[in-house]
Amino acid sequence: MIRSLVSIPFAFARWAYNTCARNAQNILTALVQIWVNKGRSILTTLGIIIAVTSTITVVAFVQGFGNYMTGMVRGYGTQFMVVRPLNWDEWRETGQGRVTLDVDDIEAVRTECPHVKRLSPFIYSETAEVAYGLEKVKAVPVRGVTEHYQVIRNYFVDAGWFFGPIDVETAANVIVLGRTVLKQLQCDESIIGQYVYLDERRFLVTGVLEAKGSMMGHDQDLTVMIPYTTAINLYPGLRHSIPILAEATGEESIPDAQGEITRVLRQRHGLQLGAPDDFRIERQDQMVKEFENIRNIASGVLAGIVSISLLVGGIGIMNVMLVSVSERTREIGLRKSIGGRRRDIMLQFLTEAVVLCTLGGVVGVVLGYVITFVASLHPSMVPINVPLWSVALALGFSAGAGVLFGIIPAFKAAILHPIEALRHELKIQTTGVARADATCERRQFFFRGRGHGRRRGVAGH
Repeated sequence: MIRSLVSIPFAFARWAYNTCARNAQNILTALVQIWVNKGRSILTTLGIIIAVTSTITVVAFVQGFGNYMTGMVRGYGTQFMVVRPLNWDEWRETGQGRVTLDVDDIEAVRTECPHVKRLSPFIYSETAEVAYGLEKVKAVPVRGVTEHYQVIRNYFVDAGWFFGPIDVETAANVIVLGRTVLKQLQCDESIIGQYVYLDERRFLVTGVLEAKGSMMGHDQDLTVMIPYTTAINLYPGLRHSIPILAEATGEESIPDAQGEITRVLRQRHGLQLGAPDDFRIERQDQMVKEFENIRNIASGVLAGIVSISLLVGGIGIMNVMLVSVSERTREIGLRKSIGGRRRDIMLQFLTEAVVLCTLGGVVGVVLGYVITFVASLHPSMVPINVPLWSVALALGFSAGAGVLFGIIPAFKAAILHPIEALRHELKIQTTGVARADATCERRQFFFRGRGHGRRRGVAGH
Protein backbone atom coordinates (compact mmCIF):
# COMPACT_ATOMS: atom_id res chain seq x y z
CA MET A 1 0.00 0.00 0.00
CA ILE A 2 2.72 2.45 0.96
CA ARG A 3 4.75 1.44 -2.09
CA SER A 4 1.82 2.15 -4.41
CA LEU A 5 1.25 5.54 -2.82
CA VAL A 6 4.91 6.44 -3.22
CA SER A 7 4.91 5.37 -6.88
CA ILE A 8 2.03 7.72 -7.81
CA PRO A 9 4.15 10.92 -7.99
CA PHE A 10 6.79 9.12 -10.07
CA ALA A 11 4.15 7.83 -12.48
CA PHE A 12 2.66 11.30 -12.82
CA ALA A 13 6.09 12.82 -13.42
CA ARG A 14 6.86 10.19 -16.08
CA TRP A 15 3.55 10.85 -17.78
CA ALA A 16 4.11 14.61 -17.73
CA TYR A 17 7.61 14.21 -19.14
CA ASN A 18 6.42 11.95 -21.97
CA THR A 19 3.57 14.34 -22.80
CA CYS A 20 5.89 17.36 -22.91
CA ALA A 21 8.42 15.50 -25.02
CA ARG A 22 5.75 14.39 -27.47
CA ASN A 23 4.31 17.90 -27.77
CA ALA A 24 7.79 19.36 -28.20
CA GLN A 25 8.42 16.92 -31.02
CA ASN A 26 5.14 17.92 -32.68
CA ILE A 27 6.04 21.61 -32.38
CA LEU A 28 9.49 20.95 -33.86
CA THR A 29 7.93 19.04 -36.73
CA ALA A 30 5.49 21.90 -37.32
CA LEU A 31 8.32 24.44 -37.41
CA VAL A 32 10.21 22.29 -39.91
CA GLN A 33 7.15 22.09 -42.17
CA ILE A 34 6.64 25.85 -41.93
CA TRP A 35 10.29 26.47 -42.79
CA VAL A 36 10.19 24.09 -45.76
CA ASN A 37 7.17 25.94 -47.17
CA LYS A 38 8.20 29.47 -46.22
CA GLY A 39 6.42 31.33 -49.00
CA ARG A 40 3.16 29.47 -48.57
CA SER A 41 3.30 29.87 -44.78
CA ILE A 42 3.80 33.64 -45.03
CA LEU A 43 0.88 34.05 -47.41
CA THR A 44 -1.25 31.78 -45.24
CA THR A 45 -0.63 33.71 -42.02
CA LEU A 46 -1.07 37.11 -43.67
CA GLY A 47 -4.74 37.20 -42.70
CA ILE A 48 -3.93 36.38 -39.07
CA ILE A 49 -1.17 39.02 -39.01
CA ILE A 50 -3.47 41.73 -40.35
CA ALA A 51 -6.27 40.79 -37.95
CA VAL A 52 -4.05 40.79 -34.85
CA THR A 53 -2.31 44.02 -35.85
CA SER A 54 -5.62 45.76 -36.45
CA THR A 55 -7.07 44.53 -33.15
CA ILE A 56 -4.13 45.70 -31.06
CA THR A 57 -3.87 49.04 -32.85
CA VAL A 58 -7.59 49.83 -32.55
CA VAL A 59 -7.72 48.85 -28.88
CA ALA A 60 -4.59 50.88 -28.09
CA PHE A 61 -5.93 54.03 -29.78
CA VAL A 62 -9.40 53.76 -28.21
CA GLN A 63 -7.93 53.11 -24.77
CA GLY A 64 -5.46 55.97 -25.18
CA PHE A 65 -8.11 58.52 -26.12
CA GLY A 66 -10.48 57.15 -23.45
CA ASN A 67 -7.82 57.43 -20.75
CA TYR A 68 -7.03 60.96 -21.90
CA MET A 69 -10.66 62.04 -21.60
CA THR A 70 -11.14 60.27 -18.28
CA GLY A 71 -7.96 61.82 -16.89
CA MET A 72 -9.11 65.24 -18.02
CA VAL A 73 -12.45 64.82 -16.26
CA ARG A 74 -10.69 63.54 -13.14
CA GLY A 75 -8.46 66.60 -13.28
CA TYR A 76 -11.49 68.74 -12.48
CA GLY A 77 -12.03 66.81 -9.27
CA THR A 78 -14.26 63.85 -8.46
CA GLN A 79 -15.67 64.86 -5.08
CA PHE A 80 -18.04 67.59 -6.22
CA MET A 81 -21.56 67.66 -7.60
CA VAL A 82 -23.55 70.25 -9.52
CA VAL A 83 -27.02 71.22 -8.28
CA ARG A 84 -29.09 72.83 -11.04
CA PRO A 85 -32.64 74.16 -11.11
CA LEU A 86 -34.90 72.54 -13.67
CA ASN A 87 -35.06 74.28 -17.02
CA TRP A 88 -38.32 75.52 -18.52
CA ASP A 89 -39.30 72.25 -20.22
CA GLU A 90 -38.46 70.14 -17.17
CA TRP A 91 -40.30 72.56 -14.86
CA ARG A 92 -43.40 72.47 -17.07
CA GLU A 93 -43.44 68.65 -16.98
CA THR A 94 -43.45 68.59 -13.17
CA GLY A 95 -46.62 70.73 -13.04
CA GLN A 96 -45.28 72.61 -10.00
CA GLY A 97 -44.88 76.28 -9.27
CA ARG A 98 -41.99 78.42 -10.37
CA VAL A 99 -38.63 76.73 -9.78
CA THR A 100 -36.03 78.82 -7.96
CA LEU A 101 -32.56 78.26 -6.60
CA ASP A 102 -31.34 81.45 -5.00
CA VAL A 103 -28.82 82.77 -2.50
CA ASP A 104 -30.96 81.73 0.50
CA ASP A 105 -30.99 78.12 -0.75
CA ILE A 106 -27.22 78.24 -1.12
CA GLU A 107 -26.79 79.53 2.42
CA ALA A 108 -29.10 76.80 3.78
CA VAL A 109 -27.06 74.10 2.04
CA ARG A 110 -23.89 75.64 3.43
CA THR A 111 -25.08 75.59 7.05
CA GLU A 112 -27.27 72.45 7.17
CA CYS A 113 -25.23 69.87 5.23
CA PRO A 114 -22.32 68.57 7.36
CA HIS A 115 -20.98 66.33 4.57
CA VAL A 116 -20.54 69.34 2.25
CA LYS A 117 -16.99 70.57 2.68
CA ARG A 118 -17.20 73.69 0.52
CA LEU A 119 -19.50 75.08 -2.15
CA SER A 120 -19.67 77.85 -4.70
CA PRO A 121 -22.54 79.41 -6.63
CA PHE A 122 -22.02 79.32 -10.37
CA ILE A 123 -23.52 82.06 -12.50
CA TYR A 124 -22.74 81.53 -16.18
CA SER A 125 -23.16 83.75 -19.23
CA GLU A 126 -21.69 83.38 -22.74
CA THR A 127 -22.46 86.81 -24.18
CA ALA A 128 -19.93 89.06 -22.46
CA GLU A 129 -17.55 91.43 -24.17
CA VAL A 130 -14.09 92.15 -22.76
CA ALA A 131 -12.20 95.25 -23.89
CA TYR A 132 -8.68 96.44 -23.13
CA GLY A 133 -7.41 99.50 -24.90
CA LEU A 134 -8.32 99.16 -28.57
CA GLU A 135 -8.73 95.38 -28.42
CA LYS A 136 -12.07 93.66 -27.85
CA VAL A 137 -13.07 90.03 -27.39
CA LYS A 138 -16.72 89.17 -27.91
CA ALA A 139 -18.83 86.19 -26.76
CA VAL A 140 -16.61 85.47 -23.76
CA PRO A 141 -18.06 83.01 -21.18
CA VAL A 142 -18.28 84.63 -17.73
CA ARG A 143 -18.29 82.58 -14.54
CA GLY A 144 -19.58 84.17 -11.36
CA VAL A 145 -18.11 82.14 -8.49
CA THR A 146 -16.57 82.34 -5.02
CA GLU A 147 -12.99 81.84 -3.91
CA HIS A 148 -13.78 78.14 -3.30
CA TYR A 149 -14.34 77.50 -7.00
CA GLN A 150 -10.64 77.16 -7.76
CA VAL A 151 -10.27 74.39 -5.15
CA ILE A 152 -13.49 72.58 -6.09
CA ARG A 153 -12.72 72.52 -9.83
CA ASN A 154 -8.93 72.38 -9.51
CA TYR A 155 -8.74 75.59 -11.53
CA PHE A 156 -6.05 77.87 -10.09
CA VAL A 157 -4.26 81.00 -11.24
CA ASP A 158 -0.59 80.79 -12.24
CA ALA A 159 -0.02 84.54 -12.21
CA GLY A 160 -1.41 87.09 -9.80
CA TRP A 161 -4.06 86.03 -7.29
CA PHE A 162 -7.66 84.85 -7.18
CA PHE A 163 -10.24 87.17 -5.63
CA GLY A 164 -11.01 86.53 -1.96
CA PRO A 165 -14.07 86.38 0.35
CA ILE A 166 -14.02 90.14 0.96
CA ASP A 167 -14.31 90.73 -2.80
CA VAL A 168 -17.30 88.36 -2.86
CA GLU A 169 -19.03 90.02 0.12
CA THR A 170 -18.58 93.52 -1.26
CA ALA A 171 -19.39 92.54 -4.87
CA ALA A 172 -16.10 94.08 -5.98
CA ASN A 173 -15.38 94.64 -9.68
CA VAL A 174 -12.39 92.31 -9.88
CA ILE A 175 -11.73 89.81 -12.65
CA VAL A 176 -9.48 86.85 -13.47
CA LEU A 177 -8.66 86.22 -17.14
CA GLY A 178 -8.19 82.99 -19.05
CA ARG A 179 -5.15 82.47 -21.26
CA THR A 180 -7.07 82.64 -24.54
CA VAL A 181 -8.69 85.94 -23.55
CA LEU A 182 -5.27 87.27 -22.61
CA LYS A 183 -3.91 86.25 -26.00
CA GLN A 184 -6.80 87.77 -27.95
CA LEU A 185 -6.38 91.04 -26.05
CA GLN A 186 -2.77 90.97 -27.32
CA CYS A 187 -1.20 91.43 -23.92
CA ASP A 188 0.74 89.41 -21.37
CA GLU A 189 0.78 88.95 -17.61
CA SER A 190 1.69 92.60 -17.17
CA ILE A 191 -2.04 93.29 -17.43
CA ILE A 192 -2.35 92.23 -13.78
CA GLY A 193 -3.17 95.38 -11.79
CA GLN A 194 -4.60 97.06 -14.90
CA TYR A 195 -8.25 97.60 -15.76
CA VAL A 196 -10.39 96.00 -18.44
CA TYR A 197 -14.01 96.59 -19.38
CA LEU A 198 -16.51 93.74 -19.04
CA ASP A 199 -19.78 94.69 -20.76
CA GLU A 200 -18.73 98.33 -20.42
CA ARG A 201 -18.04 98.04 -16.69
CA ARG A 202 -14.57 98.66 -15.33
CA PHE A 203 -12.87 95.67 -13.64
CA LEU A 204 -9.49 95.31 -11.98
CA VAL A 205 -7.46 92.33 -13.25
CA THR A 206 -6.14 90.38 -10.26
CA GLY A 207 -4.80 87.25 -11.93
CA VAL A 208 -4.44 85.00 -14.97
CA LEU A 209 -5.77 81.43 -14.93
CA GLU A 210 -3.60 78.43 -15.67
CA ALA A 211 -3.96 76.91 -19.14
CA LYS A 212 -6.47 74.04 -19.39
CA GLY A 213 -6.54 73.45 -23.14
CA SER A 214 -9.52 72.23 -25.14
CA MET A 215 -12.03 69.53 -24.28
CA MET A 216 -14.34 68.09 -26.93
CA GLY A 217 -13.80 71.14 -29.14
CA HIS A 218 -14.45 73.64 -26.34
CA ASP A 219 -11.67 76.08 -25.47
CA GLN A 220 -11.58 76.09 -21.67
CA ASP A 221 -9.17 79.03 -21.58
CA LEU A 222 -11.68 81.32 -23.29
CA THR A 223 -13.29 82.47 -20.03
CA VAL A 224 -13.18 85.08 -17.28
CA MET A 225 -14.17 84.76 -13.60
CA ILE A 226 -15.71 87.36 -11.32
CA PRO A 227 -17.36 87.20 -7.85
CA TYR A 228 -20.85 85.73 -8.09
CA THR A 229 -22.29 88.69 -6.20
CA THR A 230 -20.90 90.96 -8.89
CA ALA A 231 -22.33 88.66 -11.53
CA ILE A 232 -25.80 88.95 -9.92
CA ASN A 233 -25.57 92.72 -10.22
CA LEU A 234 -24.35 92.37 -13.79
CA TYR A 235 -27.02 89.83 -14.80
CA PRO A 236 -30.00 90.31 -12.47
CA GLY A 237 -32.17 87.94 -14.52
CA LEU A 238 -30.13 84.99 -13.19
CA ARG A 239 -30.72 85.87 -9.53
CA HIS A 240 -33.30 83.10 -8.97
CA SER A 241 -31.68 80.29 -10.96
CA ILE A 242 -28.17 79.89 -9.57
CA PRO A 243 -26.50 76.48 -9.92
CA ILE A 244 -24.39 75.26 -7.00
CA LEU A 245 -21.05 73.47 -7.03
CA ALA A 246 -20.82 71.43 -3.81
CA GLU A 247 -17.75 69.45 -2.76
CA ALA A 248 -18.18 66.51 -0.38
CA THR A 249 -15.82 65.84 2.52
CA GLY A 250 -14.57 62.71 0.73
CA GLU A 251 -15.40 60.35 -2.12
CA GLU A 252 -17.06 57.92 0.28
CA SER A 253 -19.34 60.67 1.62
CA ILE A 254 -20.65 61.83 -1.77
CA PRO A 255 -23.96 59.89 -1.40
CA ASP A 256 -24.46 61.35 2.10
CA ALA A 257 -23.83 64.87 0.83
CA GLN A 258 -26.24 64.31 -2.05
CA GLY A 259 -28.93 63.11 0.36
CA GLU A 260 -28.46 66.10 2.66
CA ILE A 261 -28.69 68.58 -0.21
CA THR A 262 -31.84 66.88 -1.47
CA ARG A 263 -33.45 66.98 1.97
CA VAL A 264 -32.63 70.66 2.58
CA LEU A 265 -33.83 71.88 -0.83
CA ARG A 266 -37.04 69.84 -0.73
CA GLN A 267 -37.89 71.28 2.68
CA ARG A 268 -37.17 74.84 1.57
CA HIS A 269 -39.19 74.43 -1.64
CA GLY A 270 -42.14 72.87 0.22
CA LEU A 271 -42.22 69.67 -1.83
CA GLN A 272 -44.67 67.06 -0.55
CA LEU A 273 -43.77 63.39 -0.09
CA GLY A 274 -43.78 61.66 -3.48
CA ALA A 275 -43.50 64.89 -5.45
CA PRO A 276 -40.57 65.04 -7.92
CA ASP A 277 -37.56 67.21 -7.21
CA ASP A 278 -37.50 70.64 -8.83
CA PHE A 279 -33.71 70.46 -9.20
CA ARG A 280 -31.10 68.08 -10.61
CA ILE A 281 -27.92 66.82 -8.94
CA GLU A 282 -25.10 65.75 -11.29
CA ARG A 283 -22.23 63.91 -9.64
CA GLN A 284 -18.76 64.16 -11.13
CA ASP A 285 -17.77 60.64 -10.04
CA GLN A 286 -20.72 59.24 -12.00
CA MET A 287 -19.56 61.15 -15.04
CA VAL A 288 -16.11 59.58 -14.72
CA LYS A 289 -17.68 56.11 -14.49
CA GLU A 290 -19.76 56.83 -17.59
CA PHE A 291 -16.63 57.85 -19.50
CA GLU A 292 -14.90 54.65 -18.40
CA ASN A 293 -17.88 52.53 -19.43
CA ILE A 294 -18.04 54.22 -22.83
CA ARG A 295 -14.30 53.64 -23.29
CA ASN A 296 -14.55 49.94 -22.39
CA ILE A 297 -17.64 49.36 -24.54
CA ALA A 298 -16.06 51.12 -27.52
CA SER A 299 -12.86 49.10 -27.12
CA GLY A 300 -14.76 45.81 -26.96
CA VAL A 301 -17.05 46.58 -29.90
CA LEU A 302 -14.29 47.84 -32.20
CA ALA A 303 -11.97 44.97 -31.25
CA GLY A 304 -14.78 42.52 -31.96
CA ILE A 305 -15.48 44.06 -35.36
CA VAL A 306 -11.83 44.07 -36.35
CA SER A 307 -11.25 40.52 -35.10
CA ILE A 308 -13.82 39.24 -37.61
CA SER A 309 -10.93 39.26 -40.06
CA LEU A 310 -9.54 36.35 -38.02
CA LEU A 311 -12.20 34.21 -39.67
CA VAL A 312 -10.72 35.01 -43.07
CA GLY A 313 -7.24 34.10 -41.86
CA GLY A 314 -8.57 30.92 -40.23
CA ILE A 315 -10.22 29.78 -43.45
CA GLY A 316 -6.91 30.25 -45.23
CA ILE A 317 -5.20 28.15 -42.56
CA MET A 318 -7.76 25.37 -43.00
CA ASN A 319 -7.35 25.33 -46.79
CA VAL A 320 -3.57 25.09 -46.56
CA MET A 321 -3.74 22.35 -43.94
CA LEU A 322 -6.11 20.32 -46.16
CA VAL A 323 -3.60 20.66 -48.99
CA SER A 324 -0.84 19.61 -46.59
CA VAL A 325 -2.78 16.48 -45.63
CA SER A 326 -3.15 15.57 -49.31
CA GLU A 327 0.53 16.14 -49.97
CA ARG A 328 1.63 14.04 -46.97
CA THR A 329 -0.69 11.09 -47.45
CA ARG A 330 2.22 8.68 -47.85
CA GLU A 331 3.81 9.95 -44.62
CA ILE A 332 0.52 9.42 -42.79
CA GLY A 333 0.25 5.88 -44.18
CA LEU A 334 3.79 4.99 -43.17
CA ARG A 335 3.30 6.34 -39.63
CA LYS A 336 0.10 4.39 -39.22
CA SER A 337 1.57 1.20 -40.67
CA ILE A 338 4.30 1.19 -38.00
CA GLY A 339 1.87 1.71 -35.14
CA GLY A 340 1.04 5.41 -35.17
CA ARG A 341 -2.24 6.14 -33.37
CA ARG A 342 -5.03 8.31 -34.65
CA ARG A 343 -4.71 10.77 -31.81
CA ASP A 344 -0.97 11.15 -32.51
CA ILE A 345 -1.62 11.94 -36.18
CA MET A 346 -4.44 14.31 -35.25
CA LEU A 347 -2.35 16.04 -32.59
CA GLN A 348 0.52 16.53 -35.03
CA PHE A 349 -1.56 18.30 -37.68
CA LEU A 350 -3.50 20.23 -35.08
CA THR A 351 -0.21 21.40 -33.57
CA GLU A 352 0.98 22.57 -36.98
CA ALA A 353 -2.18 24.65 -37.44
CA VAL A 354 -1.90 26.17 -33.96
CA VAL A 355 1.82 26.94 -34.38
CA LEU A 356 1.14 28.57 -37.76
CA CYS A 357 -1.61 30.78 -36.33
CA THR A 358 0.39 31.59 -33.19
CA LEU A 359 3.41 32.69 -35.22
CA GLY A 360 1.11 34.94 -37.25
CA GLY A 361 -0.29 36.32 -34.00
CA VAL A 362 3.18 37.06 -32.64
CA VAL A 363 4.13 38.91 -35.82
CA GLY A 364 0.85 40.84 -35.60
CA VAL A 365 1.57 41.81 -31.98
CA VAL A 366 5.02 43.10 -32.94
CA LEU A 367 3.58 45.13 -35.82
CA GLY A 368 0.88 46.51 -33.50
CA TYR A 369 3.51 47.71 -31.04
CA VAL A 370 5.51 49.28 -33.86
CA ILE A 371 2.50 51.16 -35.26
CA THR A 372 1.43 52.50 -31.85
CA PHE A 373 5.00 53.55 -31.05
CA VAL A 374 5.37 55.44 -34.33
CA ALA A 375 1.96 57.11 -33.82
CA SER A 376 2.85 58.15 -30.27
CA LEU A 377 5.85 60.11 -31.60
CA HIS A 378 3.51 62.71 -33.10
CA PRO A 379 3.50 65.79 -30.85
CA SER A 380 -0.31 66.15 -30.96
CA MET A 381 -1.02 62.51 -30.15
CA VAL A 382 -2.33 61.52 -26.74
CA PRO A 383 -0.31 58.96 -24.73
CA ILE A 384 -0.93 55.50 -26.20
CA ASN A 385 -0.16 52.26 -24.40
CA VAL A 386 -0.97 48.76 -25.61
CA PRO A 387 -2.91 47.02 -22.80
CA LEU A 388 -1.63 43.57 -21.96
CA TRP A 389 -5.13 42.11 -22.05
CA SER A 390 -5.40 43.04 -25.73
CA VAL A 391 -2.15 41.18 -26.46
CA ALA A 392 -3.38 38.12 -24.57
CA LEU A 393 -6.74 38.35 -26.33
CA ALA A 394 -5.14 38.61 -29.77
CA LEU A 395 -2.80 35.67 -29.18
CA GLY A 396 -5.62 33.64 -27.66
CA PHE A 397 -7.87 34.32 -30.63
CA SER A 398 -5.11 33.42 -33.10
CA ALA A 399 -4.37 30.15 -31.29
CA GLY A 400 -8.10 29.47 -31.04
CA ALA A 401 -8.43 30.02 -34.78
CA GLY A 402 -5.69 27.44 -35.29
CA VAL A 403 -7.59 24.92 -33.18
CA LEU A 404 -10.95 25.72 -34.77
CA PHE A 405 -9.84 25.63 -38.38
CA GLY A 406 -7.18 22.97 -37.91
CA ILE A 407 -9.46 20.35 -36.41
CA ILE A 408 -11.02 19.35 -39.74
CA PRO A 409 -7.70 18.75 -41.58
CA ALA A 410 -6.31 16.99 -38.51
CA PHE A 411 -9.36 14.74 -38.27
CA LYS A 412 -9.14 13.98 -41.98
CA ALA A 413 -5.52 12.94 -41.55
CA ALA A 414 -6.32 10.84 -38.48
CA ILE A 415 -9.05 8.75 -40.10
CA LEU A 416 -6.98 7.79 -43.15
CA HIS A 417 -6.48 4.04 -43.39
CA PRO A 418 -2.79 3.13 -43.76
CA ILE A 419 -3.39 0.78 -46.71
CA GLU A 420 -5.56 3.31 -48.47
CA ALA A 421 -2.99 6.01 -47.81
CA LEU A 422 -0.18 3.95 -49.32
CA ARG A 423 -2.40 2.83 -52.17
CA HIS A 424 -3.36 6.45 -52.82
CA GLU A 425 0.31 7.35 -53.06
CA LEU A 426 0.92 4.36 -55.36
CA LYS A 427 -1.96 5.43 -57.57
CA ILE A 428 -0.52 8.88 -57.85
CA GLN A 429 2.87 7.49 -58.80
CA THR A 430 1.32 5.02 -61.29
CA THR A 431 -0.82 7.73 -62.79
CA GLY A 432 2.21 9.95 -63.08
CA VAL A 433 4.23 7.22 -64.82
CA ALA A 434 1.33 6.43 -67.16
CA ARG A 435 0.97 10.10 -68.01
CA ALA A 436 4.70 10.34 -68.65
CA ASP A 437 4.60 7.24 -70.91
CA ALA A 438 1.65 8.61 -72.83
CA THR A 439 3.42 11.92 -73.27
CA CYS A 440 6.53 10.16 -74.56
CA GLU A 441 4.48 8.08 -77.00
CA ARG A 442 2.75 11.18 -78.33
CA ARG A 443 6.07 12.92 -78.78
CA GLN A 444 7.58 9.86 -80.55
CA PHE A 445 4.55 9.60 -82.83
CA PHE A 446 4.79 13.33 -83.58
CA PHE A 447 8.46 13.15 -84.48
CA ARG A 448 7.99 9.91 -86.48
CA GLY A 449 5.23 11.57 -88.44
CA ARG A 450 7.36 14.58 -89.18
CA GLY A 451 10.30 12.37 -90.26
CA HIS A 452 8.10 10.21 -92.51
CA GLY A 453 6.72 13.32 -94.12
CA ARG A 454 10.18 14.61 -94.88
CA ARG A 455 11.19 11.26 -96.47
CA ARG A 456 8.13 11.26 -98.67
CA GLY A 457 8.81 14.81 -99.71
CA VAL A 458 12.38 13.96 -100.68
CA ALA A 459 11.32 10.89 -102.65
CA GLY A 460 8.68 12.79 -104.57
CA HIS A 461 11.11 15.52 -105.43
